[in-house]
Parts: sequence; C-alpha cells; structure tokens
Amino acid sequence: MPSKAEELVDLLRTRKETVSVCESLTAGAVCAEIATIPGASSVLRGGLVTYATELKHELAGVPEHVLSAHGPVSAVTARDMARGVRKVCGSSWGISLTGVAGPDMQDGHPVGEVFVGIAGPHWTAAWQAAELVDASRARFIVVNNRDTPLRVLAGHRAQIRRSAVEAGLQALLRVLKEQKLKEQKPAGTNRSTQPLE
Repeated sequence: MPSKAEELVDLLRTRKETVSVCESLTAGAVCAEIATIPGASSVLRGGLVTYATELKHELAGVPEHVLSAHGPVSAVTARDMARGVRKVCGSSWGISLTGVAGPDMQDGHPVGEVFVGIAGPHWTAAWQAAELVDASRARFIVVNNRDTPLRVLAGHRAQIRRSAVEAGLQALLRVLKEQKLKEQKPAGTNRSTQPLE
C-alpha cells in the first residue's frame, strides 16, 4: 500500500499539478516527506518554514491584522499561510500547518491544537488536524474558554508533529480526490483548463 506522500505525488503527477508547503510546528517535515518519493521533483515546488510568528507575515504574507486578531494558531492564519506559499512558490496547491506541538500551551491554545490549510486555484480552506487523522491519533479535551470539548492531536511532541504531517498530506489528498479536472478547452483559448468543480 503506498504511503500518503507516494499517493499525493502520483496524483499530482497525473493531474500535472504542483504543491508547496508553509510549515510552522512541523518545520519542513511535510516537504521532506514529499521529497523522499521518487519523482517528487516534478510536483514539489518548495516550501517555507515560518516557525517564528513574524515570518508568517514576512515570508508567507499573512496580513498583520490577521495575526493580531487571530494569532498564529488559527484556521484563518492557516488559510492565509497556504495562500501565501502557493503565491510565493508559484504552485497549483498550497498546504500549511500551524499549531502547538508542546510540551506547553501557547497563547491559550492547548497542546495538540493544529490547523491545516489548503489553497487551490479558486479557494482556500482550513481544518483542525485532529479531524483528518485516524481516531487513535486524536483525543478530546476540555478547555476553560469553550463550552464543548476540543478535539486535538494526541501524544507527546514528536507524535503530534508526525500526526500533523499526516494530516497535511491527507488534507490535500482528500481535496484532490473530491475534485475533478474538467476537460481542456479547445486550442486558441486563454486558459488550458477550466476551473475545478
């Protein structure tokens, strides 16, 4: 059975599309995982490691008002990171990861709270990483400022980072499998492909 990285490289090659990754807590591990696959050079454009909050703005172009209002660990920030790396690297798709690997909470965010962002040609989205991994790799916790339990990645720092890598790959795989590339337009038109459904 192929790994998620193998499956992603194969799917992107088939679609003649590319990917880039903006990473915070995983510090380049998603890019490294993709790069281990033979043929990755045809789909992997590059990546940004924006571990420091200010680099999310300076390198990935996350607006300062987003970081001020939502902080570095949020769905909004993850979407903007994915959008930014896609633009900077000139790729078809952008993946981003931001969150708390531990061992301590960060700015009120519990250990294991991680967001994955995906940016494509026509839209961006973000998910909690814990929604994208096998149930055994996540857990529910009670957080003081919430009235419902929060699902987070489980385990110690290395396990959370590994699960975040899997969640990032899974997010784009899911999107690509759910999207269909429309037929190419006839020769002489301005665009070679129509928008994704």
